[in-house]
Parts: sequence; structure tokens; C-alpha cells
Amino acid sequence: MPKRVSIVIFRECDPSIIYGVFDTLWAAGRFLKNSAGEPLFEPRLVAAEHGPLQLITGVSVIPQDTIDDIGQTDIVFVPNVIVFTPEELYALDRRLIAWVAKMHREGAVICSACGGSLVLAAAGLLSGRETTTHWSHVPVFRREFPDVRLHEDRILVQTGEGHSIISCGGASSWQDLSLLLIARYGSGEEAIRISRLFLYQWHRDGQLPYASMAVNVVHDDGLVLKCQTWLADNYERADVITGAARISGLPKRTFDRRFKAATGYSPLAYVQALRIEEAKQMLETGSAPVDAVGREVGYEDASSFSRLFRRLTGISPGEYRRRFQIPDFARG
Repeated sequence: MPKRVSIVIFRECDPSIIYGVFDTLWAAGRFLKNSAGEPLFEPRLVAAEHGPLQLITGVSVIPQDTIDDIGQTDIVFVPNVIVFTPEELYALDRRLIAWVAKMHREGAVICSACGGSLVLAAAGLLSGRETTTHWSHVPVFRREFPDVRLHEDRILVQTGEGHSIISCGGASSWQDLSLLLIARYGSGEEAIRISRLFLYQWHRDGQLPYASMAVNVVHDDGLVLKCQTWLADNYERADVITGAARISGLPKRTFDRRFKAATGYSPLAYVQALRIEEAKQMLETGSAPVDAVGREVGYEDASSFSRLFRRLTGISPGEYRRRFQIPDFARG
């Protein structure tokens, strides 16, 4: 029998992942049938109530079922929820969160995409366990769920007994998770076929190449904010950290502790992240050689720049340029 997949819809969801997952799982085993001649999955859109549901993007979705209609399901899939503050997190529909927890207790495999792992954490399913999420959700996730081991650099994380809880990170990594489910419940061959059909590819490099600097700006330390502003204008200087400490008027060790307490970064890590962010912009938009880009952001030694770039992004500067620079046919 096809596996029943309940795709849970919150008002805070965006429609791309909802329908992307639905279409991908619906297609598995169809067209070119699997060996049993049956589709692998029966996806259904599930909400708290009947009737059209307007999402945060303004698009309306008509659920096929409500949580009261479903006493049992094989897989629960929680799409992205667009929440970036604790207030937005705790405004999520508690009925849906409680139902996800109930389905897990009754044996369903629970999956989440992107910010959907926030729902799993709110449901109490991730306490003491590992997960991932979209890099933009990391600040609120770490503040609200410090007992969860968050791997924001990873695309897929499986946890729980029998890997019964699966989370994926960045926005399009729902494709990786969908292919994983097809391979688990169908076959590797079917997962490859679907990847070819939809032009999907595994995000083997993780989220790091796609992540922007996750600066913790939610702090009220005026002195540190003053130093951050100065660093943004002077990050390429060789004595930049000494200069920032001088601007603060604090002893170096005191400055280091206060800066990290406010931003989540040591001053050195903060400057490195600033420099690499600027380098990424230059690689995306310009044609200067990699060593010239490194010098521009403060690294005279090309090897040191390349090593740091790879450590913070997961790929080399040249590969980053090939992957993210706008192709000629898309330029004005």
C-alpha cells in the first residue's frame, strides 16, 4: 500500500515547499510504475480546520483533510514556517503542533523542511536530539531551544529511534529529503529516476555555500554596535581588531568577552566572516582573480584566503564563483 503522507499546513508556511513535496512524492512510482505497479506515496494536505487557508504569502490553499479526520498516518511532513522572532514562533497554531507530537507517539515518521524543525522543537520532539534548519532561523532556534544540538551547516539530519525524525536545512533541501524518502520506501533507482525527472540534485556541500553571515543584531550594547559599525568600514585593515578594541576604550580581554556576549562571535571570527561576505559579493559580481579578491578584503597570502574561504563556505573561491555568478544569458 502507498505510504500515507500528511503535509501539515500552517498559515506561516510558504506554498513552494508544500506543493513541491506533494508533487514529488505523488510522482514516485507513477508514470514508469514501480515493481508492484503502485504509487509509493499518497500525499494529503492537512490543516487544523476545513476551508481555504490563506498563507503568509497571500496564496490560499484548500486542505484535503483536517487533523480531526486523521487518526493515523505513516509520515508527517512539516514544511517551512516563516518565523524569525520568539513572538512569531509562539503564535503558531498549537493544535497542529500537538497533533504532530501525537502522530509521532503513534508511530509516524516525522519530517521537517527548512524552518519546520522549529515546529518539531516546539512539539518537544527534539529535546536532547540533533537537527538542522535553514541558516536564517538559527538565531531564534538557539535562543529558544538550547537543549537541541543544532547543525546549521548540514542539509539532512536523521535522529530518534529508527531515524524516525528527519530534518532538512535550506529552502530547496526538501528535494534531498523527498529523494531520501523515495529511496527508503521505494528504491535508490526510483530516487535517481525522480531526480532526473524533476532535475533535482543532492546538495552535497551542505548549507555553508548559501549561508550569509548570521550576525546576531538583536542586542542593545551600544558600545559593541559602535564597534560593529567601525569594523564594517575598516575590516580590510591589518590592525582591525586592535583598532576596534581601541575604539571601545576597553582592555583587550574585556572587549573580546563583551563583543562575543553581544554578537555571538569573537572579534576575530566576526572580522573573518565580514571579509568572506565581501569576498562572496565580489566573486558573484566581478571578474577579478581570486588572489586579487583576497587582497581586497585583507589577505595578502592567497593560500590563507582560500583556506579560510573553504572553511567558512565549504567550497573554494573558484567553485563559489562558478556556482553563484550570474550567467551571461541572464545579464541585462
